[in-house]
Amino acid sequence: MDPIFVLIIAVVGAAVVGALVYVGVREDEGRDPLQERLAQYEDKDIPQSLEEIELSLSFKDRVLMPTVKRVANITTTFTPQKQLEDIRHQIELAGMTTDAASFFTLRILVTVAMGVGAFLVFWVIAPNAFPRTQALAFTVGFTAIGYFLPIMLVKSRIKRRQNSIIKALPDALDLLVICVEAGLGFDMAMGKVFEKWDNDLAVAFGRVLRELQLGKSRREALRDMATRMDVPDVTTFVAAIIQADQLGVSMGKILRVQADQMRVKRRQRAQEKAHQAPVKMIIPMVFLIFPSIWIVLLGPSIILLFGSQEANAVF
Repeated sequence: MDPIFVLIIAVVGAAVVGALVYVGVREDEGRDPLQERLAQYEDKDIPQSLEEIELSLSFKDRVLMPTVKRVANITTTFTPQKQLEDIRHQIELAGMTTDAASFFTLRILVTVAMGVGAFLVFWVIAPNAFPRTQALAFTVGFTAIGYFLPIMLVKSRIKRRQNSIIKALPDALDLLVICVEAGLGFDMAMGKVFEKWDNDLAVAFGRVLRELQLGKSRREALRDMATRMDVPDVTTFVAAIIQADQLGVSMGKILRVQADQMRVKRRQRAQEKAHQAPVKMIIPMVFLIFPSIWIVLLGPSIILLFGSQEANAVF
């Protein structure tokens, strides 16, 4: 079998597995599939039984995810607690609702799937397409990709979430300043942010309000929010709010100072990225734009040069 064809099959298989991992990792929206399915029956006839509703669910919600959760309960007993805590912390930073055991099980399944797929391609389907050492290296490489791919997706989501929080924080502080100076309390001001916006920061404020309603102190709720985000700007903001609450300082003044500082930091980040743009443009200009310009400008002259040389050789 052609080695290039085998390599294409391996790349396609890796892409399919990566897509499955991405779908599995995204199983974190906090949604209830049963409630979504019930909402579809609002304008239709009400189902006759719960079994009919369950059978109307997708194959993933009905079979795959329950199977993963059952396997997760088994693997949890053999997994070190520290590793589960680290995974749980990463999941919290990403803003996901998937439990650590299910994610760890998904990671193991993807590793096994990638390893078995690579073994079938390089050792069973096309055993003579590559030398033994290369086939072994490819098999180990795809297995390692399957092990690290889920956590890489989670870290990518953590980075996107932190960036969105950093961008939304100055505007949220401005709204908090307006609400507090208008006479609202700090908790009610957070409630206004939660009502007006639909982003990660507003959701975090909403969780703080729910924790306050359940009896947790404001200091603990805000500190837990900063821990779940791991954003330096949010940590600074929470520390200032806690200190103002302890010392009895005016909350409006503290919020206005924090809002001014966050706007300055946002302007500095924008200037930093603007200064980095010329450096980042060097690689595409050298390897993509300049070669195209050379082909357009020098291509016709090279063709004429070779044509004249061939004509002189004939005569």
